[in-house]
Amino acid sequence: MTGAPPTDDPSTDEPSPDEGARAAAPAAPEPPPEPAARRLAPELRIGEVRRGAKPGTRYVRVTRAAERTVVRTGDGRYEATLRAEEPHSGLSRLRQKLRYGVLGRPLATSRAIEERLSKVKALAIFSSDALSSSAYATEEILLALMLAGTASLNVGLPIAFAIAVLLAIVVLSYRQTVHAYPQGGGTYSVARENLGRWPGLVGGAALLTDYVLTVAVSVSAGVLAITSALPELVDYRVQLAVGGIVLMSAINLRGVREAGSVFAVPTYLFIATFGGMLVVGVVRLLVGDIEGASFSESAPARHEVEAVQAMGLFLVLRAFSSGSTALTGVEAIANGVQAFKPPESRNAAATMAWMAVILGVFFIGATFLAVRFGVVPAEDESVISQVGRLAFGGENVFYYALQATTATILVLAANTAFNGFPLLASILARDEYLPRQFAFRGDRLAYSFGIIVLGTIAAALLVAFQADTHRLIPLYAIGVFVAFTLSQSGMVRRGRRLRERGWRRAVVINAVGAVATGAAAIVIAYTKFAFGAWIVLIIIPLMVLGLYSINRHYAFVRRRLALAPGATVPRLRQPQDRPVVVPVGEVNLAVVRAVAFATEMSSNVTALHVVTDEGADTSEFEAEWEMRFPHVPLAILDSPYRTFQAPFMAYIDALNIPDDVPLTVVLPEFVATHWWQGYLHNRTADRLREALRHRSNTVVVSVTQQLEDEHTARDTD
Repeated sequence: MTGAPPTDDPSTDEPSPDEGARAAAPAAPEPPPEPAARRLAPELRIGEVRRGAKPGTRYVRVTRAAERTVVRTGDGRYEATLRAEEPHSGLSRLRQKLRYGVLGRPLATSRAIEERLSKVKALAIFSSDALSSSAYATEEILLALMLAGTASLNVGLPIAFAIAVLLAIVVLSYRQTVHAYPQGGGTYSVARENLGRWPGLVGGAALLTDYVLTVAVSVSAGVLAITSALPELVDYRVQLAVGGIVLMSAINLRGVREAGSVFAVPTYLFIATFGGMLVVGVVRLLVGDIEGASFSESAPARHEVEAVQAMGLFLVLRAFSSGSTALTGVEAIANGVQAFKPPESRNAAATMAWMAVILGVFFIGATFLAVRFGVVPAEDESVISQVGRLAFGGENVFYYALQATTATILVLAANTAFNGFPLLASILARDEYLPRQFAFRGDRLAYSFGIIVLGTIAAALLVAFQADTHRLIPLYAIGVFVAFTLSQSGMVRRGRRLRERGWRRAVVINAVGAVATGAAAIVIAYTKFAFGAWIVLIIIPLMVLGLYSINRHYAFVRRRLALAPGATVPRLRQPQDRPVVVPVGEVNLAVVRAVAFATEMSSNVTALHVVTDEGADTSEFEAEWEMRFPHVPLAILDSPYRTFQAPFMAYIDALNIPDDVPLTVVLPEFVATHWWQGYLHNRTADRLREALRHRSNTVVVSVTQQLEDEHTARDTD
């Protein structure tokens, strides 16, 4: 590691007289030689010496590359292998085996493109929420109309057609969004760029709220479908709902592509059985096989319900707002464009079109059959269950197949949120509006932190509301219609600003959609306010304030850690030779203090930068490092499995350092003012310090940068 300084070649010849005279004269003092920059490099040719078959012979067996923990990929560039992820203790190995058994082995970042979805799988993942709403949106319309008595149920059909028109407008608008914002983000990206930060935050908060409610409503509706066929399970609906969320979370933690493979079959089975019910039901109406009903006339109500209020505009608006839940989930594709295989925008737009067609046919068809069959909502059986029984002629194998696939799709509808929520949260985290943990991918290239947070909140909501779909529905749809309105308003602004080809037609479509969805949002908030909608109207502003506060904290930290122009590390006067490694993530004030401290104690200092994001361009970082720290070599370590601790430990373990020479690791840290602010950061130094504590012959030094109180700092800025 450490080379000896160059010396003159020794000679036994006597010096010449002139040389002797020069040697006798007092020599002028010379400055000490500059210490050579050295990079602590792993010993990559790992091998063992073995004796040959004949006496006195021996050979070296070089370890295969697959067995190495760190491999060289270029000058000063390294990459950690999967072997670096292997733990050393028995208990840790057991935990790893259990995790791999449940979630699968880690996937390298380079395989991210392989995990993207085809249109067939994407329809199953991103459309399950929208398609499943056809199983309960009709029921919500009829429940509202029942207040005026069973004679008013016929009004449900024109209401369904009005909602279908709104669906067409929204889908046309979002197809434009998909092409305009292929990076994803949907409403948040559109509103933030075209309307400003605050509308963008409102859109992001509304969608995050809607995704949580999507999970809760979908799972509770799935449990209702199960208990409709098996009434003896009614008392266990909360346990069934929470169990469904745990199962969904586990499947999604295994990765997007694997989740798509799991969910594709039940989604298409639902499409087949639900479509079969519609076809059989319409045919029976055409041939007059349903008593008292035909294609043009409705049968008498299956049982009478007395009116408690007169039919009026308010009741129609309430039924419209309840049925508008059919539109939830439409925006999920726009949020997750990057989950599609290339060409992303075109595939996403095509998938959205197919989703809209299937949803429109299912929703109108289910409402048409329910009205024509004279179905009346019941507390112990869903409307779709009643329609299926009448269409298939009783409780036969086709009916139970319908119930099974309906229950499955209602539970799997939550999968739309399990993909949309983490993707949107990762975008917000990259923009520093959510904790940075949301932006990191887990072992299986899924945004694991977002999946776990979503599942936890949704499970708590189901327990609080006892998995009752009708109690959760009033909270639903407000957020999504607020998002619809902001997205389409942003697209209007974008069209007028850029004036691209066909912009006038696009502006008209988006303007009509913005007015329609804005009016729907007001109607939903007004008609459902007393039934629980007020909770969402409070939560969204609170979330916006929370997002803003997180962003303000990150901005404050960045300002306080910023370097002044021209700041460099002081040079050494009496360098020592002890090996020192400094992990660095970016060039800031905390890193400068740590490097300055390290170079004061040794000339043998190497900075190590671990890259966890595939394709990240480190050239700018390397250039800034060379400018500010020309005498401190920098090593770049690629981590294809997106972890920091294991590659770092593998790197220092592979260093060629004598056993009697201690290795010093200098950790740059900053300390936040309040305890809760620590949870907004990765706390990598804490985990690394704990890991290094168990490593022999290692000295760990923390160089901390204290942050002053944000309020005091703002007063002095």
